[in-house]
Amino acid sequence: MKTLFRILGTAAAVAVTGAAIVVLDKILNQKDPLHVEEVEFPEEAEKDAEEAEKTAEAYAEAEAKEEAKAADAAAEAAEEEARNAQAYADAEALEAADKAVEAAMAFGKLGDYRDARSRSLALWDTLAVRDTISAGTGYTVGLKRDGTVVAVGDNRAGECNVSGWTDIVAVSAGDNFTVGLKSDGTVVAVGDNEDGECDVSSWTDIVAVSAGDYHTVGLKVDGTVVSVGRNKYGECNVSSWTDIVAISAGDDCTVGVKTDGTVVAVGAGNKIQGLDRWTDIVSVSAGNFHTVRLKSDGTVVAKGSDIDGECDVGGWTDIVAASAGVGYTVGLKRDGTVVAVGDNRDGDCNVSGWTDIVAVSTGFWHTVGLKRDGTVVAVGNNEYGQCDVGDWTGIKLPSDR
Repeated sequence: MKTLFRILGTAAAVAVTGAAIVVLDKILNQKDPLHVEEVEFPEEAEKDAEEAEKTAEAYAEAEAKEEAKAADAAAEAAEEEARNAQAYADAEALEAADKAVEAAMAFGKLGDYRDARSRSLALWDTLAVRDTISAGTGYTVGLKRDGTVVAVGDNRAGECNVSGWTDIVAVSAGDNFTVGLKSDGTVVAVGDNEDGECDVSSWTDIVAVSAGDYHTVGLKVDGTVVSVGRNKYGECNVSSWTDIVAISAGDDCTVGVKTDGTVVAVGAGNKIQGLDRWTDIVSVSAGNFHTVRLKSDGTVVAKGSDIDGECDVGGWTDIVAASAGVGYTVGLKRDGTVVAVGDNRDGDCNVSGWTDIVAVSTGFWHTVGLKRDGTVVAVGNNEYGQCDVGDWTGIKLPSDR
């Protein structure tokens, strides 16, 4: 109960608290001492008690709500831990059953849970299609065994400014820009960025990259896909893709291979029409006017423009890699030799004498091949010195994981 006082004086009677008596004494400036009587104000006391009770009830109610919220959060955390633990165990079971692709994606979906991210990246390191040589428009890029990168050819947009790159595990050359994948799953890019094709600095958990003419595509650890750059024909509309194991960015399209061997594609051109009916595909290469896909039995199928016979791959067998250039197609055979069909005006199909090749890449007007000893060969247009790779050594092999 609040203690109140009644102050009696000649001027008036005032109800105040005890602390204000001295102040009032000065204000009233009375000559005679104030007469102070302690009195009770039942109504005030009752009101104070009611307010105190309400305050206590409100505090108890708030405290109960906080406790309930904390209990709900703890229950949710426990449920999430249980789900993650089961998903982690399922991923381990997939890995033990030699289902590496499924295990890599399963671990990838767990993000930062335990060591899931590192286990996913380790699995993808043995699975993902990663180019160590790449032919762009008038230039060539090569990844060395030490993780550094070399480049020759047209550098007007800075696409060859890769000498400072380190810890790279894959490269991809576009129209006039270059993309590099680092071992930690991040991505770097140099060159023309007019359409935002080099805006990849925020990407994480990437396991494969592909540079098109004006856009860039990245495959993530969980089997989803990201893309930046020009989207004039919807070539970057890949956010809904899932269970992807391989990607390729073309001129105005993007193609992906799913775990079940089927194909998805977005963008423009007849080169992507009907691809959803293809099956048993293990890799894909999207060119400017046609697309080629390698089947698990070593044969190749093609779709799109066939003006120069670039799609005449029906008789190919024992192929382990295929690459679509501008108007021509190159295939790497299991025995290390190379075949090619299509436009050969610049000599980009003159590969019949190549041997001991372990990887191939087609640009606009030239073709490059990586030999088993880490050296590189090239044929085709050399206007910008893009074929001057004869002195390259120590280029990383696809088998160097």
